[in-house]
Amino acid sequence: MIFDTSTPHGSSIAKRLDSEPLAWFTTAHPDGRLSSSLIWFLWRDEELVVYSRDNAKVRNIEANSNVAFNLNSDDHGGSVLTIQGTARVDRTYPASDQISAYTEKYDARIERLGTTPEGFAADYSVPIRITPTSYRAW
Repeated sequence: MIFDTSTPHGSSIAKRLDSEPLAWFTTAHPDGRLSSSLIWFLWRDEELVVYSRDNAKVRNIEANSNVAFNLNSDDHGGSVLTIQGTARVDRTYPASDQISAYTEKYDARIERLGTTPEGFAADYSVPIRITPTSYRAW
């Protein structure tokens, strides 16, 4: 674990990772260009889990596993959380509709998209698992 959830600071980070619905996820193209995407995510078993379409994000990770994950700050530029880590595509990992914490977190958003958890899982069928290696929070 890169932060100690038994401390007030670490506990605050874990709560944000559990409750925040959106984050920015940055991958690197093989030629070095960076690409950031707004994502849904789940903090689970001390890693971040993202579901993606089979697209450039997936190809980027397969070529370069170094990634960055950022939560938005508050209106005053505080409450910053940036996590650096290594990502891996894990097609054996359970689909998003098989993880109750994910469907509970995003059920209303999935419904607003006009689909079901099963439909979302079919569209965003590529699990990406991110192991944090360092972080900055203030």
